[in-house]
This record gives sequence, C-alpha cells and structure tokens, in this order.
Amino acid sequence: MEVEIIKIILAFVVLINPSAALAMFVNMTNGYSLQDKRRIARIACATVFVTIAFFALCGEALLHGLGISLGSFRVAGGILLFLIALGMMNDGNNPAKPNPSEDEMSPAKPKDPSSLTGMAVVPLAIPMMIGPGGISTVIIYSSQVSGAMQMLFIIIAGLCISVFCYLSLMAAGSISKLLGATGLNVINRIMGIILAALAIEIVVAGLRTISPNIL
Repeated sequence: MEVEIIKIILAFVVLINPSAALAMFVNMTNGYSLQDKRRIARIACATVFVTIAFFALCGEALLHGLGISLGSFRVAGGILLFLIALGMMNDGNNPAKPNPSEDEMSPAKPKDPSSLTGMAVVPLAIPMMIGPGGISTVIIYSSQVSGAMQMLFIIIAGLCISVFCYLSLMAAGSISKLLGATGLNVINRIMGIILAALAIEIVVAGLRTISPNIL
C-alpha cells in the first residue's frame, strides 16, 4: 500500500486532534506570561514530533523484537483507534484515552523552567495530544513504507502536524471563545466519525494480512 503524505497528515490531524487539548492548555497556562505560554507550546509540540519520528523509525523493529506480527498489531491498533473514536463521539468518556483530571487541568506551581517542561511533556503532549492510539498509527503507517522517501513522508507529516498543533495552542484562547464548548464538541464528534472509518480500514487490512482469504 502506497503511503501518501496527505492521507498520513489527515490521519494525524484526526487522531491527535489539537482541539481536544485547547481547554487543557488554556486552564494550565492561566496567569502565565505570553513567553511562558509559547515555551510550553513549543516543548509540547516538539515532544509530539520526536515521538512520531522515533516510532516511525523504530516502531517496526520493536514489534519484531517483541515477536508481534504486523497483522496482529494492525488489528489491535485498529480496535484501539475505534475505541478512541467512540469516546470522541461520546463526550470523550473512553478508557483508551481518559479525560484529564482536575489536578492535570490546573496551572502548575511554581512557574520554574522544570515545571514548565514537565507540564508541557506530561500530560499535555503525552498522552493528551499523542497517546497509545497515535503511537499505534505511526507504527502501522511506517510498517507500510517501501523506501527512505516514504519514511521521510511520515516524518514530514509529523513535522506538519506538530507545527499545526503549535499554531492551534497559541490561538487556543481565541478558538475557545469563538467556538465555545458546543463548537468544540461538534468538532470532536466529526473527528470521531472520521477516525472510526480509518480504524475500520486498519482492522480490515490487518485481517487480510493475517488471513488473505478472510475478506
């Protein structure tokens, strides 16, 4: 299956879904200076990119090392994505990607550099922006590449979504005011429907890999 950069970017946008992190970012950075907000956003989005690049390059090797077949991983990853999609269409109540607690939503104290770095990496970047579902998707797509150029496409897609996430976080206050809670919920549900369709495709591809005559 040919890996197309536009399809990968679409999958990352739907799965990572920066809109889901907007409310957390606004609450966590309440009272912070613009410089601190920019730093938190940069660290979080850099973490997303590094995570995507690492698992794109090393994910398949990890599967081989653990003795997990690609077909089985596709089926498991597709099921996980489908559960996340159901959660996105059901107010985010999903054990596969749970909602942040009130402590996680609260601003970190004190505002020292290590505190800023910590809150940007966990929980904002991981698992709020990229969690098990995102990592599974990266490994699944990277396992389909047939050359260095296609692998580069995945890394470029990761860079594009990281930049998109940064711009979304920096505009979080304006977007939240413009869309409101209802608007963000509608976006999450639409993203959930698209993600559910992608999840079914991944499961079907995994079943075909395990047993070519099954479908």
